[in-house]
Amino acid sequence: MAAFVASKWSKVGPPLLDNLRSSRLLEPFGKFQDIASPGWNGLLFQQLRTFIQMRTKLKVVDNSGAKWVRCIQALKGRKGARLGDTIIASVQEAQPRGKVKKGEVVYGVVVRAAMQRGRCDGSEIRFDDNAVVLVNKQGEPIGTRIFGPVPHELRRKKHLKILTLAEHIA
Repeated sequence: MAAFVASKWSKVGPPLLDNLRSSRLLEPFGKFQDIASPGWNGLLFQQLRTFIQMRTKLKVVDNSGAKWVRCIQALKGRKGARLGDTIIASVQEAQPRGKVKKGEVVYGVVVRAAMQRGRCDGSEIRFDDNAVVLVNKQGEPIGTRIFGPVPHELRRKKHLKILTLAEHIA
């Protein structure tokens, strides 16, 4: 699992193309049969990646005891949360003897998001999954270890303790 600077385009399977058959979206690019054919090397459709919003399931990447959480509310922004934003979440699955239990309402900082984010140098960062680190109300991590890469954009959001615990900064 790694962060990568990805292209904006990825292939979409036949079910989505079937839904687009009747739309006028494909008219500038020729007939639908030309686009759906396996040998067509033209336009590739962009994969839909959205904000982390209510009911989004996130992986927990620290040793606080939780495995999965479900977002209840993004604390900043009307659309949802992005990298470095704080969310309120409910623990969906937890380890038996962890610090947090199933059903608890916790705060978390988004450290990996599948939605791309632009950087100052013009590149874009995107992760394979949505992941969160659980924190208390003061913003200090509950766990003592963080697994996997975290972006250096957390420095601007004042989450320095998370950066110091991380094993790899992307």
